[in-house]
Amino acid sequence: MNRTTNFHFLRTAFFPIISSRYLLVLLVLLLCNLVVAWITIGIGEFRIPFADVIKTLAGYGEKKYEFVIYTLRLPRTLVAFLVGIGLAVSGTILQALTRNPLASPSVIGLNAGAGLGASIMIILFPAVSIFFVPFAAFAGAFIAGALVYLLAWKNGDSPLRLVLIGIGIAAIAQAFILLIQTHGKIQLVTKATIWLVGSVYARGWEHVWSLFPWIFLLFCVTFGLARHLDILQLGDDIARGVGSRVEWQRGWLLLISIALAGASVAAAGVISFVGLMAPHISRRLVGSSHRVLLITAALVGGLLVMLSDLIGKTLFAPIEIPCGIVTAIIGVPYLIYLLIREQK
Repeated sequence: MNRTTNFHFLRTAFFPIISSRYLLVLLVLLLCNLVVAWITIGIGEFRIPFADVIKTLAGYGEKKYEFVIYTLRLPRTLVAFLVGIGLAVSGTILQALTRNPLASPSVIGLNAGAGLGASIMIILFPAVSIFFVPFAAFAGAFIAGALVYLLAWKNGDSPLRLVLIGIGIAAIAQAFILLIQTHGKIQLVTKATIWLVGSVYARGWEHVWSLFPWIFLLFCVTFGLARHLDILQLGDDIARGVGSRVEWQRGWLLLISIALAGASVAAAGVISFVGLMAPHISRRLVGSSHRVLLITAALVGGLLVMLSDLIGKTLFAPIEIPCGIVTAIIGVPYLIYLLIREQK
């Protein structure tokens, strides 16, 4: 094959539905993420001129800005972006697997389960390194996800049962979190409470490096399985008809979704509704093919969390509102809208 044929083969194998319109959407979203990150880094109690933000990041800014940007604000912004990616991709996987537009890590209880696991690690085992918190969050999210799936199964899965049982599992997990908090030291309980609200405040490079490998590797694996998501959302019968190993694929993808949600919650607390909103917004922009949808949802999710953090920092400055509260204020009306639309 000549070079043109090779390029065409690679393009159709990895990006079969990329068009100029989709590329434009991705570029606009990427630009929006960069602009919001740029503004977020510059705004705070110590305001930095936007031109100096670029100069400092390029390596020739003034010394007085380096500590604020590199130690305080850049890691916080990166954590917000990575958490948004993790929650958005997790929600995209869940909605495809369950063929349920209401499925998301927060709605079906994964966030609460991960929060319980991470709370146990923070309050009961404070001496353990932060690098082990994602493992505890993963365990909590896995148990919550398994319970929801098993309890909702009755001659097949039902969107309504998944949502209702997920809300119930989340309530039980929250009850256990409160129980643990009543027996913990006040300093650790305060730390866990702030974390559970959902915030990227005071996040440093240790949080970035503990989260980045999870998000990067799991996103790459999910992208490689994108065509399986396209097939599974058509239904089990059709998937088996084209030769897919439905149970094996669903199991691995569910584990990936749980791991993404667990790592994200471990890094920033329970930030709700990002996994619900980002896939819906992305489908309106690029359609339902997962090779483009996953990238779009990742960018939308990162943008939502960074934008929520920016709003929380500036709306009632100098008082900061955790970004988890901002996403909940936006997400609850959106969930009600989706429930009404699905009922119709």
